[in-house]
Amino acid sequence: MTPISAQLQAVHARIDAAARAAGRDPAAVSLLAVSKTWPADSVRAAAAAGQRAFGENYVQEGCAKAAELAALGLDWHFIGPLQSNKTRPVAEAFAWVHSVDRLKIAERLSAQRPPALPPLNVCLQVNVSDEASKSGCTPAAAPALAHAIAALPRLRLRGVMCIPEPTADVVAQRRAFAALRTLYERLRQEGLPLDTLSMGMSHDLEAAVAEGATLVRVGTAIFGERN
Repeated sequence: MTPISAQLQAVHARIDAAARAAGRDPAAVSLLAVSKTWPADSVRAAAAAGQRAFGENYVQEGCAKAAELAALGLDWHFIGPLQSNKTRPVAEAFAWVHSVDRLKIAERLSAQRPPALPPLNVCLQVNVSDEASKSGCTPAAAPALAHAIAALPRLRLRGVMCIPEPTADVVAQRRAFAALRTLYERLRQEGLPLDTLSMGMSHDLEAAVAEGATLVRVGTAIFGERN
C-alpha cells in the first residue's frame, strides 16, 4: 500500500465514522481529492487507489494536469477563485466549478462551454463567515443569484459551497456549515433541483458531515502538507 492509498483509506474511515455518528449513510458523502500544487504522479497514485474526482485551484496547473491524465477518465473540479478572463479554459477542461460567486462568471462559463460536452456542473460559493479576504456571494444575495444561474444554458446548478473561517472550535465549525445547509434547503424548497452541499476540508470534515455535507474537499489529509 502506498502512502497516498493509506491516507485515502484513513480519510474514508473518517467520513464513514462521521456519517454514522450523525445517523447518515456514508455513501451519501463523496470525497473530492484536492490535488492543487501536487504533481500528476500524485494524482495517478490516488487514482490507482480508486479515487476518481480531483479538485484544482489554479487554472493553468489544473488544465495541464487534466490534459496529461486524460486517459485515466477522471472527474476534474475547479474549486479556486475564478477571474472572468480565465473562464474559457475552465469551461473547456473541467466537469465542475464550485467557486461561482457572481453572475458574470456564470454567464461566461455558460457561453464558453463546448456544445459537445455535457452541461458544466456548478456550485454557488457563499461567504458564510463574511470574511473580506474570501470569495463568495453574501448569504442575502445567494437566492436571487442561484435562480439566475440556474436559468443559464450549458450549466447545471448542482448546489452551494463554502470555505468558512478556519477554527478549531467545533461549535463554530458546525454553525457555519449549518448556515449553508439552511440556505441549500431554502433553495430546494424554492424549486431548484440541488443535490450538492460542498463543504468541509481536512481539518473540519467531521463537522461538515454532521451538518449534511454531500461532498468534502480534502487535500492535506490525502497528499500531505504543501511546501
